[in-house]
Amino acid sequence: MNRIVIIVGAIVMAVMGIAAFALMGYDKSQAKKHGRRVPEKTLFLVTALFGGLGGVLGMSAFRHKTKHWYFVVFFPLFLVLQVGAIVFLALKI
Repeated sequence: MNRIVIIVGAIVMAVMGIAAFALMGYDKSQAKKHGRRVPEKTLFLVTALFGGLGGVLGMSAFRHKTKHWYFVVFFPLFLVLQVGAIVFLALKI
């Protein structure tokens, strides 16, 4: 059972991480072109819903949102909590 939790957790994190990474890239692109931006709450929501790795990697790869303290603090925190939750559930079940 704990293998299933780890596999499902990894799949969810991968899908949401890809989404968060893509949104960060798209938002950076739009920022450069002065186009329509992705709302910050959307970036936070996707990252909070198990997209922590993609959010952190997107911040680093695109050098995006790195001057906003709440992104710099909370995106890595989301990642740590998400990995911790999956490990906790895997060990608990």
